[in-house]
This record gives sequence, C-alpha cells and structure tokens, in this order.
Amino acid sequence: MSAKDCGHHDEERHKLHRRLFAALVGFIILILFIILLIFLILRPTKPHFILQDATIYSFNISSPNLLTTNFQITLASRNPNDKIGIYYDKLDVYATYRGQQITLPTLLPQSYQGHKDFTIWSPFVYGNSVPVAPYLSESLSEDQMAGTVLINVKVDGRVRWKVGTFVSGKYHLNVNCPAYVGGKMIGNSIAVGSAMKYQLVQNCHVDV
Repeated sequence: MSAKDCGHHDEERHKLHRRLFAALVGFIILILFIILLIFLILRPTKPHFILQDATIYSFNISSPNLLTTNFQITLASRNPNDKIGIYYDKLDVYATYRGQQITLPTLLPQSYQGHKDFTIWSPFVYGNSVPVAPYLSESLSEDQMAGTVLINVKVDGRVRWKVGTFVSGKYHLNVNCPAYVGGKMIGNSIAVGSAMKYQLVQNCHVDV
C-alpha cells in the first residue's frame, strides 16, 4: 500500500469521526431542546409559602445592645404545579429585624414535594446575645412599647424541578414572610405557658 493510499484512509477516518461527533452533538442538542420545550410548555410555578404562626418564648434586649430571641414558627409550603415536583435540597430559615439578621440560621430537612402537595415545617429559631446596632435597639424598644414588632422570617435555599424522570439543576429560592407580633395583638394571640403564640396565616413573597 502506498503512502498516498494510507493518507487517503486516514482522511476518510477523520471525516467519519467528525460526522459521528457532529451527529452526537446534534442528538444531545435535540434532547436538550425537547426538554426545554416541555419545561416551557408546562410552565413551572414557584411554590407558595405561608407563615401560619409564631410562638415567642424570648425576645429581650439587654445592654449593651444585645438581643436574645427564641421562638418557634410553623411554615407551610404548597406546590401549585400538577405535573411538576419540587426537591427542596437545602433550606435555611432565620429572622431579621429592620434588615439585620437577629437569629442563627436553622436548617430545614431535605424533602420532595409532589404535585399539589403540602409540606409543613415547625423549626425553632433563636439567637443568644446577638449584637445589634444602637439605632435598632432604640427602634425595638419603641416598637415593644407600641405593642407591635415587625419581624421578617426568611428562607434561603436551593430547589430543583422534577418533570417525569427529568430533574433540573439547582435554583436559588428566597422567601420573605413578614410577622407582626406584640403584646397588644390580643385578637390573634394566645398564652402558651409563659410564651405567646401568634396566629398569623401570612402569605410570603417567594423568588426563584
């Protein structure tokens, strides 16, 4: 066999490899396009979160500007999709007051939420002697004197969507639930021992 024949065969093999590679890439792109098309047709709707209640065991400000909190919340989530499931991979819940985080993050258990399913969590959220800015200490004292304190319960985490056997990549989930608590809110509160339980049923803002 001449060198010319060998070169011709090598060129044919390279052409065949390029065609196979192009066919493989085209097949992968087609599959991804079909998955994307199905995903867009199904139009996944972000989950709905509701803050149902909060039981306050401790909410005390001490000198110099140290805040101690301890409360339990009941947080419900509903999957509004009838063809899409939701994986909650990592969810941290914590509380803020006027933009400052006042508790440690509490990790919620991982879970899967099927079509139209509900999930309920009842975590404890707390912070011991958390330093706060002096102006926040003054604002909190004023709010407590007025009888109503606005706390924002927030959830930060990652979710994945499940369509049939396809599972998407991770998406960032951010939830903000305003909670009005205070001694003058008698209509929606009950005493639980030395604690106060506030019936909130508050819709939360969800970003995915």
